[in-house]
Amino acid sequence: MILSSTARAMDVEAGSYINPAKRQTWSSVLMLAYQSLGVVYGDLSTSPLYVYKSTFADDIKHSESNDEIYGVLSCVFWTLTIIPLLKYVLIVLQADDNGEGGTFALYSLLVRHARVGFIPNGQVADEELMAYKKKDDHFHLLNLSASSYGDDTYTASWMRRLLEKHKNSQRVLLFLALLGTCMVIGDGVLTPAISVFSAISGLELSMSREHHKYVELPVACFILLCLFALQHFGTHRLGFLFAPIIMTWLLCISVIGAYNIVHWNPHVYRALSPYYVFKFLKKTRRGGWMSLGGVLLCITGSEAMYADLGHFSQSSVKIAFAFVVYPSLLLAYMGQAAYLSQHHVIENHYRIGFYVSVPERLRWPVLAIAILAAVVGSQSVITGTFSIIKQSSALGCFPRVKIVHTSSKIDGQIYIPEINWILMILCLAVTIGFRNTKHLGNAQGLAVIIVMLVTTCLMSIVIVVCWHKNIFFAVCFLIFFGTIEVIFLSASLIKFLEGAWVPIALAFILMIVMCIWHYGTLKKYEFDIQNKVTINWLHTLGPSLGFVRVRGIGLIHTELVSGIPAIFTHFVTNLPAFHQVLVFLCIKSIPIPHIHPEERFLVGRVGPKEFRSYRVIVRYGYHDIPKDDMEFEKDLVSSIAEFIRSAGNKHDGLAEGTEDGDEKMTVISAGFRFNVEKIESEEAPGISRSREMHSSATPQKKRVRFVLPKSPKIEKGAEEELQELMKAREAGMAFILGHSYMRAKSGSSLIKRLSINFGYEFLRRNCRGPMYAISIPHASTLVVGMVYNV
Repeated sequence: MILSSTARAMDVEAGSYINPAKRQTWSSVLMLAYQSLGVVYGDLSTSPLYVYKSTFADDIKHSESNDEIYGVLSCVFWTLTIIPLLKYVLIVLQADDNGEGGTFALYSLLVRHARVGFIPNGQVADEELMAYKKKDDHFHLLNLSASSYGDDTYTASWMRRLLEKHKNSQRVLLFLALLGTCMVIGDGVLTPAISVFSAISGLELSMSREHHKYVELPVACFILLCLFALQHFGTHRLGFLFAPIIMTWLLCISVIGAYNIVHWNPHVYRALSPYYVFKFLKKTRRGGWMSLGGVLLCITGSEAMYADLGHFSQSSVKIAFAFVVYPSLLLAYMGQAAYLSQHHVIENHYRIGFYVSVPERLRWPVLAIAILAAVVGSQSVITGTFSIIKQSSALGCFPRVKIVHTSSKIDGQIYIPEINWILMILCLAVTIGFRNTKHLGNAQGLAVIIVMLVTTCLMSIVIVVCWHKNIFFAVCFLIFFGTIEVIFLSASLIKFLEGAWVPIALAFILMIVMCIWHYGTLKKYEFDIQNKVTINWLHTLGPSLGFVRVRGIGLIHTELVSGIPAIFTHFVTNLPAFHQVLVFLCIKSIPIPHIHPEERFLVGRVGPKEFRSYRVIVRYGYHDIPKDDMEFEKDLVSSIAEFIRSAGNKHDGLAEGTEDGDEKMTVISAGFRFNVEKIESEEAPGISRSREMHSSATPQKKRVRFVLPKSPKIEKGAEEELQELMKAREAGMAFILGHSYMRAKSGSSLIKRLSINFGYEFLRRNCRGPMYAISIPHASTLVVGMVYNV
């Protein structure tokens, strides 16, 4: 997301991540709270632009009394209090995944605690990661002993067994996570449209309605075009302006709201009583119920408090909302209600909404600030969409896309070109198609409430499974907040034909894409498992592995964490030669946000020591940034060298002696470094050019020699192995990548044939390659094709 360099501490060289929650000083917490205004609260802060306008659109008939105005204000007040303040600030923010939040954070918590992940590439070593078994959070508000309401540990164990045993329950959890992701992406389409469109609606007060309709739409489209076209530049250069813009906007609506309260109706505070909610619904009946779809818009952006938690600390997000955003929004809504209570007979005031309550001399400055605030809020939602797509792609639930990191110093600043242009086209389409905030509001409201309902469902399970709290608390949480959100959901669904169909249609298409990709990925992995070759097969080949060993390091990428992939046997069958050092490389994502660099590499031998074959498993969290290929090669070879130096003699042969000859893996920190000597002119025998020391853009290529560091701790056998690894590295690396063609088996169902032969294959051909293969030089790459009959 967008924040200044002080908002998230990062060790750029080591790649380690320091969670800002560790900052304890009040000055740092207050600074983070100030910065969170521009990142977290942009969308929520601009909601007063369109809430009353959407609520009073058609569903409520205007009367001589103020009952409807007071009723809507009371609904807005209690909605803001119950959902953002009580649900998110006091409860949901406690369920962070090592500092991260959002739908996938809740899902990853459940995956780790209940083991409900579908791709079975998990290992026992993964559970030993420092961030994997973080100390469980506690339900601070309901800190009652388990014995008061039953054995919470027993309930948590029972729930875990239920989830692990029944595949259908696991599918439901995955469906909820994917549904929440789809609706967040839909929100990324709708929020920029309604925010910008509502911001420029104030132009209607300065021109006739005939002229306004020819100006409003082109101006909105121009702003949206500029917003999406500038995404590839990143926001780190202008991010420092976001917090001041939102702060100025909140100050404006607070002052204007306070002025309207004092000037027009000082007694409007009486509407905060819940009595007016029941009176409003009793009087308006069906119209009042349908108008709740407009009231719902007052909490759009609340989910960002949880989704963007990783960029700040819990304390900073809570302070910013409780002491700045919440009071400002209440003053704004009360001020609008105070003004409307004295002008309710003028229907135009309902139609225009926010700007009519702004004093005439301030309208142009407020209009300018509103447009800037709408752009900031839209930018935050777009960046949040990029972030959740990156998470879902890392966990195998979304096709691979190109991810560009727009800042080398600030984590979370990413740009996805394909998604950006798709969002732009869809955003312009709904803006031009609807041309009013009523239909846009109906669409956005449905997307927002579904995300919140998904969070409520997942959170109720987290309370039991992860927090080990009594099921009584989980049921109370689900019933209380779920009932309120279902009421809002029903009010939004009733307007299906008036714009609410848009997020449903988008979610349907995205769900099909994500399910097909996840299903195809699972079937591909199952095929690899079924067709892998045991390590005993290598034993029958002897030290030379049955083929010519040439100089260099050969990296065979595989999704497997054990055994020999079929792609290797397919390769050596057709070309019986391979490199002197053989490395089976597996790059996988773990359901945690970040992995410490010292825990990233798992290294082990494949076969006896003289085979010179290794397995390296590289683990990334779903928020980690992979290094470029040069740095990756350095760390990869260094991890193997460190394994040889420190534990080589202890892992000779088949360490575990399992039935399939699986090897024992060791966590290795890439701390070993070869010394590098430059060769000036003459060519040393047996030394080739090193890819590490030059790039294709450098005109003068250098020659280097790798030398072992002088250390008395290196044993003789390990030194010989390191010498061979050093010579192999000098000769260079070759990357052997698999190119799979998926085909459904004959006799498969029609749905499976359509999903695999057409859906998955179409997505595979048109999506990006693996993240590690993007920057690999073509001269060092060998692609091996295989047909997967699944």
